[in-house]
Amino acid sequence: MATIRCPICEKQFDPAQSPAMPFCSERCRQIDLGRWLRETYSVPVERNPDEAGAGDEAARPDETKP
Repeated sequence: MATIRCPICEKQFDPAQSPAMPFCSERCRQIDLGRWLRETYSVPVERNPDEAGAGDEAARPDETKP
């Protein structure tokens, strides 16, 4: 029986016995979802300077707007 560690509570558990994989329980699964929804977690993004953004209109006043 191989065990893994729950990323939320760090408890060792058998993945074959957990319906909430990769978590040990539905409770840990809901805690993780709540963290994503509250934006506690985030994915780092590097902005490409060539992409147009929301603040670019003020930065380029010489261009005509569509």
